[in-house]
Amino acid sequence: MAEANPNHRWIVAATTTLGTFMEVLDTSVANVALPHMAGTYAVGTDEITWVITSYLVANAVVLPLTGWLGSYFSRKRVYLLCLILFTVASYGSGMAPSLWFLIAMRVLQGLAGGAMVPMSQAILLETFPKEEHGKATAVFGVGAVFAPVLGPLVGGWITDNWSWPWIFFINIPVGVLAVILAFLFIEDPPYLKRPEGRVDYASFFFVALGLGSLEVMLNRGERFDWFASNFIKIFAALAALGLALFVWRSLTADNPLVDLSVFKDRQFSASIALMFAAGFGMYGVYTFVPLFVQNLMGYTATWAGVILSPGGVGTLLTIGLAGFLVGKVDTRVLVGAGLAIQGWACLLLAGSTLQAGLGYFWQSLFIQGLGMGLFFVPLGVAMAQNIPPQKMGVATSLFNLVRNEGGSIGIALSTTLLEQRSQFHNARLAEKASAFNPIWQQGREGLQSLLFATTGQDPHSAGHLATGLLGAEVAQQAYLLSYLDVFRYLGSVFAVVLVLVLLLKGRGGPAPVALH
Repeated sequence: MAEANPNHRWIVAATTTLGTFMEVLDTSVANVALPHMAGTYAVGTDEITWVITSYLVANAVVLPLTGWLGSYFSRKRVYLLCLILFTVASYGSGMAPSLWFLIAMRVLQGLAGGAMVPMSQAILLETFPKEEHGKATAVFGVGAVFAPVLGPLVGGWITDNWSWPWIFFINIPVGVLAVILAFLFIEDPPYLKRPEGRVDYASFFFVALGLGSLEVMLNRGERFDWFASNFIKIFAALAALGLALFVWRSLTADNPLVDLSVFKDRQFSASIALMFAAGFGMYGVYTFVPLFVQNLMGYTATWAGVILSPGGVGTLLTIGLAGFLVGKVDTRVLVGAGLAIQGWACLLLAGSTLQAGLGYFWQSLFIQGLGMGLFFVPLGVAMAQNIPPQKMGVATSLFNLVRNEGGSIGIALSTTLLEQRSQFHNARLAEKASAFNPIWQQGREGLQSLLFATTGQDPHSAGHLATGLLGAEVAQQAYLLSYLDVFRYLGSVFAVVLVLVLLLKGRGGPAPVALH
């Protein structure tokens, strides 16, 4: 494997971290600004959510093709092009004169960013020798794991204090700096050869159809009541058809775009499965905690982001520690501990109440961050341990694809669970909210008397108001219980996938080096 000038390794690491951080941040930074965007363009919720969906669809489509793009066009050229396009699209997003122009810019951002992240990881792993892969993965993890935590905080603060276009404009100086550094210090490894033979356009069409349709289905499913909608049924069928044809084509074509032979390595396959599960839980927590405190506890977007910030601190603490321990401690111990700690954090969140203070959420999310940092580094090293350098681009693209798809599926299923459990709890609580329940009736009469004495309303109006307030309290408690069910569900995911840790090899350190 070619190694970069040792004096330049950390400059390359900083360069790739800038690109990764910028892209992953943009997967979540726009979420909190959607209501403000809708106001700017005078559109409804259904239209404005395409700002998120379009980005995720484009991201998913390009991710598995990244290895082939780097080999065919030169990794440095593609990486530079991605940085430039992402920066230009960020400017276009902030200046968008219409919603559809903004969506077009988000598609361009998604395409450029989707290719940029796995290339960053591949460049890092190739730049550092095997014995330093733990350090390289820790650096990559700062962008890949820390950015989703900062997204709601940065997006909320900028939206509340400046205006939503600035969530895109902040990418511009970072992008320009990354382009300059990439041009000066990133080089293609000598073994990276352009694939021979004809380009397999069929594989490109199948993967675009399959993953694009899957993302549309996952992001729009809850809004359209899933399979009760013909719209969702069509996209589900297209996703299944496209992915099946893509796998068939990849296994039978002479020159497939994506070399699926990497899955023959048990270490890689186990790492992929674990990364999928981690994405499922990680993105679920970082999505539903801000919703919980905003919808039920009245937090602003900025404060909802502040609540997540200790998770980033916890991740930074253990991500460096994990980089040091890789190769010294059994990989299964590190990965298993990371999963168990994240599951524990979810159980703590499942014990929340509407009276919980800021400190309770900070404690829970700090623990979540500790587990994520401890998990991500050894798993990233284990994933790449047996992969030949020529296939590193393919391996990192699939690794990042399953993280994103795990997150999308986790959020979609958790959202559905939230709605179903809220209906269940509302029905159960409403059974007690009856005139035949003496406790309910006593509470209603007491509130009616209080309102009559303090508001000056007549007894009949005060009675109606008391009933409405108690009904709202029932609905709020039902939603509280449903959020707690979601956190338990996410915790159970971490617990169940612990068994997959046994498929990993005991050590994730450097492979033996042949001496000549």
